Amino acid sequence: MLGWVVADLAYRQHAALDEGKLTDLRKAIVNADALARVARQVGVGEALLLGKGEDAAGGRHKRSILADAFEAIIGAVYLDGGADEGYAFVGRVLGGRIADTVTALGGLDHKTALQELAVRRFDSPPVYVLREEGPDHEKHFFATARVDGQVWGRGEGRSKKQAEQAAAQEAYGRLSLEVAERDRATQPADQTGA
Repeated sequence: MLGWVVADLAYRQHAALDEGKLTDLRKAIVNADALARVARQVGVGEALLLGKGEDAAGGRHKRSILADAFEAIIGAVYLDGGADEGYAFVGRVLGGRIADTVTALGGLDHKTALQELAVRRFDSPPVYVLREEGPDHEKHFFATARVDGQVWGRGEGRSKKQAEQAAAQEAYGRLSLEVAERDRATQPADQTGA
């Protein structure tokens, strides 16, 4: 339900975007981080019924629990009111985020951009090495992005995905610069004298 509504709204509001950008737009809104942010804003955590252990471990603030609970609310609206009510609810709660996200489309998926560049240039995909620190309810992740055996980027975040995206962003920037410099160095001199 959620993915369908966001994809439909994105297409209706931004039909001029190509298929890849529309997919990136949907992924930026339909993911655990974005859904947890919305759940926090509307107070889902305070309404959760949790066991004593989970509550004591900070469950009301956990990204995965908040995102799952918010998706369950969407499912409940759909089951109770039908497709039209489910669509309207998702549109009211998430519709405004679509316009806000369009401005950031250039930087949504650094991992995909890095993979395309690495495969095109080195014929091998990037490799991510992850490490984590902290207790289960407050994990922090660190990622290293390697391309062709060399470290090109490092990143960190509260999820594996955030850490890998940050590492991919740095790696893509550095690798793009390196590729551009190599390409300039191998281009023949301008024969016109200009």
